Amino acid sequence: MTNSKSVGPPRRRPRDLTVDLGLMATAIIWGINFSVVKVVLREFEPLAFNALRFPFAALAVWFLLRATGRPVLPPRSEWVRILGLGVVGHVIFQATFIYGIDLTLTGNAALLLSTSPVWVLLIASALGRERFSPAILLGVVATLAGMAILITGGTQEVGGAGIGDLLVLGAALSWASFTVFGRRITKRRGALEVTAWTLWAALPVIVGMGIPDLMRVDWSSIPVGIWFATAYTGVFGIAIAYLLWSRGMKTIGQSRTAVYQNLVPVIALATAWMWLEETPTVQQLAGAAVILSGIAVARGLAGRGRRRAP
Repeated sequence: MTNSKSVGPPRRRPRDLTVDLGLMATAIIWGINFSVVKVVLREFEPLAFNALRFPFAALAVWFLLRATGRPVLPPRSEWVRILGLGVVGHVIFQATFIYGIDLTLTGNAALLLSTSPVWVLLIASALGRERFSPAILLGVVATLAGMAILITGGTQEVGGAGIGDLLVLGAALSWASFTVFGRRITKRRGALEVTAWTLWAALPVIVGMGIPDLMRVDWSSIPVGIWFATAYTGVFGIAIAYLLWSRGMKTIGQSRTAVYQNLVPVIALATAWMWLEETPTVQQLAGAAVILSGIAVARGLAGRGRRRAP
């Protein structure tokens, strides 16, 4: 006698929509964060600003860990890995990002940082974690072409701050490395734990780097709004956004998580236009179109290739 309950394919678990909502929130937080950072850098030197906002982020993730009853310290077997990820994903990333955005336009910074999903695919392919394909090569070429359009224009308005553009590109490569190398430990230990541990590992270095500039700050001249903005960039721009991003990586994978990063430059350009009066130029829009097309091609076709692979 056949058991009717065993007939038919197994049901697929429904996708947790809170993951997608969290990634959407991350895109909004990061998109707005570019303009917030640009405003705060009018009052603080870049390293001083990092030294101020990172304690906010460190405190936020500590409260989250304690509230959820999760381990505050990593196992000793993970210390070296955590330290390495902290250097790549926080120290290097934050230094190149903060100096880069200080030296270029908000829109340029957002667009160049949005190229990190292509570098994720390239690095993962080089490590054998992603099958290299013509789609990835096409995406890299298109992304490089878009970057060239964006930063090599004939006007000072778009292409003049070359060092800032290069620094933000370095930040994109750093974030891509953090994404690839952090995926396995995140799956083992949890998104919140890895976010907190890597952030704390980087905290002494980042604060130490900022102390000389902090000693020169005229604290009485800092508006109250700047303190709120600094707290926003630490609590939301670093702690909450990193956590939601890592949760997406763990739950739906790096390629599908990275799709939401396409929204960040759009939100950043719109915010800078309305708040900082940085009107998008034709060159910026053309570069944005080519960059985002390259990212979409690389991720879309690479993902299709994975699904068809035996």
